[in-house]
Amino acid sequence: MVYNFDEILNRRGTDSVKWDGMKEQFGREDLISMWVADMDFRTPPCVIRAIQERLEAGVLGYTLPSDQWYNAIIRWVDTQHQWGVKAEEIIHMPGIVRGLAFALQCFTKVHDRVMVMPPVYHPFFLVTEKNHREVVYSPLHLNDDNEVVIDFEQFERDIEGCKVLILCNPQNPSGRVWTRTELTRMADICQKHQVLVFSDEIHCDLTLPPYKHIPFASVNEWTSHHTLTFMAPSKTFNMPGISSSFCIVQDDALRERFHTFLEASELEMGNVFSYSATAAAFSEGAEWLYQLKAYLQENIDFTAQFLEQNLPELRMIRPQASYLIYLDCRKLQLPQDELVHLFVDEARLALNDGTMFGKEGKGFMRLNVGCPKAVLCQALEQLKAAIRKKF
Repeated sequence: MVYNFDEILNRRGTDSVKWDGMKEQFGREDLISMWVADMDFRTPPCVIRAIQERLEAGVLGYTLPSDQWYNAIIRWVDTQHQWGVKAEEIIHMPGIVRGLAFALQCFTKVHDRVMVMPPVYHPFFLVTEKNHREVVYSPLHLNDDNEVVIDFEQFERDIEGCKVLILCNPQNPSGRVWTRTELTRMADICQKHQVLVFSDEIHCDLTLPPYKHIPFASVNEWTSHHTLTFMAPSKTFNMPGISSSFCIVQDDALRERFHTFLEASELEMGNVFSYSATAAAFSEGAEWLYQLKAYLQENIDFTAQFLEQNLPELRMIRPQASYLIYLDCRKLQLPQDELVHLFVDEARLALNDGTMFGKEGKGFMRLNVGCPKAVLCQALEQLKAAIRKKF
């Protein structure tokens, strides 16, 4: 089956955060929405069909995790990432950010130090702060090849005294896929300082060829016993409205402690649709995903070519995973509020302000290209017109 990613869907009026939430977020509604990390494509038919079949059963009762759910996850991480996991190592999560919050509450105490690597997905530090833990910021850097990298000497200085590292693997907002060498070096430093790792790997299945995602827990024996891995089909198969996340914990003692914490508040059970939707996505969605990634790669290539030919003052950090492009706008030499104004009020585009990912995001904006190419073309033309008018 050939899937139509060129179809333009009208998502307004569906209580969509991405579209109906623009008024609250940006102060206006006449924008092309390219901010929240969901895609303007239909959810795969196999997922819709699984939900419809569940509805046709006629009763939306309390639901147990099925063998199909466990087996689909086990097969998927094995075939996609060459990582062998067992059913008893998988715990349902009502969302990855919620899972990170639960893990912080379970494994740390007030005022413990937790390291994050900005610019990074903002709930990492917001949730940590709101739970009254101390956030340690260890910034990433751009090298001469316009690629996000880790300064490992600084990394080791910063991690001393921390209880937890929250790792973004692949990295958001840059789309960087960490290599085995980088992950191994991180692991060695974490082992030396006895730091537990919470690895958010929600974008792992959107890794683009020729790059290869490596689960942090699979790096070596130590990481398998000191990592909580958070995954979900939600970004990959465009189903973030369903709480379909899960956590893989291979160490028996860690898993028992975390599971006991979750059971105390009945947080580990999924909703009536999450199990069947996840099983369908991982069991039947591979071809849809293959075609999606080819389409996303075309959108990324088109954006790179457009900027090079029309807006050379903007530099694109090419994502190695996901449909999110981190735009370096510093050559415009605009204060951040004026940069945001340029995109929102002059180009009429809704993008994420780079500073939402930390102060290191000053001069940057994040662009979501998970949309039909016609929409992307229109957005880039509007940006071109706005910049040419201003400069």
